[in-house]
Amino acid sequence: MSTMKAIRFHAYGDSDVLRYEETARPEPAAGEVLVEVAATSFNPLDAALRAGYMSGVFPLALPHVPGLDVAGRVAALGEGVTRWQVGDQVFGPVPPVSDGAAAEFVAVPQDLLAAAPGSIPLADAAAIPLVGVTAWQAVFEHAGIEAGQRVLVNGAGGIGGIAVQLAKRAGAYVITTASPRSADAVRALGADEVIDYTVTSPAKAITEPVDAVLNTVGASEADMAALTGLIKDGGVIVSLTTPAAGDTARDVRGVNMQTRGDANQLANLAKLVDAGELRIEISARYPLAETATVHDIYARGGIRGKVLLTP
Repeated sequence: MSTMKAIRFHAYGDSDVLRYEETARPEPAAGEVLVEVAATSFNPLDAALRAGYMSGVFPLALPHVPGLDVAGRVAALGEGVTRWQVGDQVFGPVPPVSDGAAAEFVAVPQDLLAAAPGSIPLADAAAIPLVGVTAWQAVFEHAGIEAGQRVLVNGAGGIGGIAVQLAKRAGAYVITTASPRSADAVRALGADEVIDYTVTSPAKAITEPVDAVLNTVGASEADMAALTGLIKDGGVIVSLTTPAAGDTARDVRGVNMQTRGDANQLANLAKLVDAGELRIEISARYPLAETATVHDIYARGGIRGKVLLTP
């Protein structure tokens, strides 16, 4: 086979620029493997890239195939590949500027991939890479969460839901925000307190200072200042969205995160999944041809958890 089906956009714009069409199947370059895609998953960054909002940071060669997460089987090896064999089940991220995994096949650098968890369907592993590694780096590298600390995870969606589990597993007391429809699910992930953000704010609901805040949602400058005010002297606020300034007068660090690929962290996440210590919430599954529908649902605020797209 020299061709495949893929989602591509030939110009930046709304969801109607996404086309399900036939294109050339990629060939793995040196150091890459060709993955036969079992699934990719939707990430908010997919919508930002499609709209052109990130073109200054991630310049794309158009037409472009989206899809930042992949799970699948190794179909072919590029020159010099030694970590994988044809038939291996793998998962991992796809670099934003490369053609992505919203396709039947994708070429991925071998060093970005890890062996997929064996306890869940292969396609489901596509829900893990970007959100999982982001949560891992936020909790352990940037916030340095330890046993006995109090942590606020502001927003318990895809990244936040994993962050709640990782922080709880580290021995922290975990507070998070969620809507009423998600509250029970978030408690099941291990949250000790759940704040209903539809009726109050963390700044009003939390009366005892926290050691760290992990912010996963868009927030105003005033909201970020209020979150920072909840933190003990010497603590940290880690933000994945709105810039975090911290508070130098109280030695509160502000960390504005950029995620990097890390196969070792992916392997650790896979071990936790296989041990039953990490749950991945998949809220919906769509065929790849309906990618535009998923982008529209996201634009309406209708996505909760991870959504898979399968060829």
